[in-house]
Amino acid sequence: MKLGITVKDKITGFTGTVTGFVQYLSGCNQGLVAPSVDKDGKFAESQWFDEQRLERVGTRAVSLDNGKTPGFDITAPKR
Repeated sequence: MKLGITVKDKITGFTGTVTGFVQYLSGCNQGLVAPSVDKDGKFAESQWFDEQRLERVGTRAVSLDNGKTPGFDITAPKR
């Protein structure tokens, strides 16, 4: 599963961007799907779905350049 693509859960219709992926030894791989903000600009909680339940919708893919700020391997801000 490619990170950054838009997907929809075949069962519930939950739609969003894949922001995480986990691969288990048992083979039940899952994608973390982050929905868009609601009409009031509030965030909804991301949800994990089994990979086989997700289908790609559209051609859009989000890509971030983390070359200068790779994340967790730098010290967190003090303030």
